[in-house]
Formats: sequence, C-alpha cells, structure tokens
Amino acid sequence: MPHRPAFHLAVPVDDLVAARGFYGQVLGLPEGRSADHWVDWNLEGHQLVTHLVPTVPQPAGTSVVGQHRVPIPHYGLLLPEQSFH
Repeated sequence: MPHRPAFHLAVPVDDLVAARGFYGQVLGLPEGRSADHWVDWNLEGHQLVTHLVPTVPQPAGTSVVGQHRVPIPHYGLLLPEQSFH
C-alpha cells in the first residue's frame, strides 16, 4: 500500500485564487492535484483540500481557550518553533 497522509481535511473557501495565494504563497504549502472547484495542499505530509463553496459557512460557535475565544470548528498543526518560522 502506498504511503498515505496521516489525515485528510477538507475546508470550504469562496475564492480559489485567494486560497492559492494564502495556502500556496503565504504559508508556502506545496500544491498537489486540483480541479476547477478544489485544490489539494501538502500540509506537513497531511492532505488539506480547499473546496470552492459559494457561501462559506459561519462558525458554529466559539470556545474559550486560555484567555482567547476560538471559532468552532478550527484546526491547527503543531510544529517545532523552527518549522513554524
């Protein structure tokens, strides 16, 4: 069986050009396969997929973490500090 990423996460976006700018240029994620309505990204060996959705859903709510309110749902990637920078 070929190597598979540890997780696959699909997220909605309302603009694939802007998503390519953010995920590809700002975050520097390598782009994988794509179609006219989705793009795969390599997120530290995991597969993040941005799917074009005309109306991006609003967060379901928020939760307090420390002294901050965070939107639900959300995701994060734990990295060593050097990789983060």
